[in-house]
Amino acid sequence: MAQASYNMQVEAEVSVPAATAQLVRFDIDGPVDNVLQRQDACWLDFCLTPRPNNARARYCERWSARHFERLGKAFLLPAGEALQTRSDGNNRQSSVLCHLNAEGLREWFEGEMCWTDRHLKANLDIADGNVHGLMLRLAEELRHPGFASDTMVELITAQLSLELRRYSASVDDPSPAGGLAPWRLRLIDERLRDDDIQPSLAELATLCRISVRQLTRGFRSSRGTSLGDYMAAVRLERARQLLASGLSIKATAHTLGFASPSGFCYAFRRDTGQTPGQYRERLLSLH
Repeated sequence: MAQASYNMQVEAEVSVPAATAQLVRFDIDGPVDNVLQRQDACWLDFCLTPRPNNARARYCERWSARHFERLGKAFLLPAGEALQTRSDGNNRQSSVLCHLNAEGLREWFEGEMCWTDRHLKANLDIADGNVHGLMLRLAEELRHPGFASDTMVELITAQLSLELRRYSASVDDPSPAGGLAPWRLRLIDERLRDDDIQPSLAELATLCRISVRQLTRGFRSSRGTSLGDYMAAVRLERARQLLASGLSIKATAHTLGFASPSGFCYAFRRDTGQTPGQYRERLLSLH
């Protein structure tokens, strides 16, 4: 790496045959202009704290000197590629790094990995919930190693390789005519499934890297229903699950982000024709 205005401290490290995982801290004392490159490994970086202001990057041998793209929460640098990174201002950042052996990763990609310009750009902001979740698990294992920690790290890194292969395939998937690409639909479903508090349209549009207008039009074309109706259906199904589990109406309303129990009761009755209490009584009568 070229010298830059920061110090990197490795706080924990585990090496297995397929990868090396590190928990690192960057103490940044000024603007950074740096070049990253690994010949024998792919560099996967997942930030645990916000990146420095205006963090951006370009592939030195592929893009012009002015062509920089924003660095997301997770990015992947393919083996052999040189990446110039820049950021503004001072910051302290923590990340979990996973250096994936290029030969091992190539097996998951069933041969030579093809890094088109489209792939390279997508790799600078990997907004994939599965990849994010695995990197968080990796960070936790590095912080608090337990029984057979090396084996656990090896299993996590193997699954990461598989998820990166799937992510690469999703980048290749063409969008249906007027619709959303499968990888965008998957991200929407993951976001709605993983958090009971529903996102705004702006949040989903940012996640999918498109405008709100493209999001709503594309979703209707892909699923045959509006995104708003789809989110309402997901929320209703979750409400049914919570009520069936024995959670109180008040707690269910709070969990799902309603401003008040009365607002939840009104929405539930509007969509089902019965109040939450009546729904629960019907369930009890069936048992």
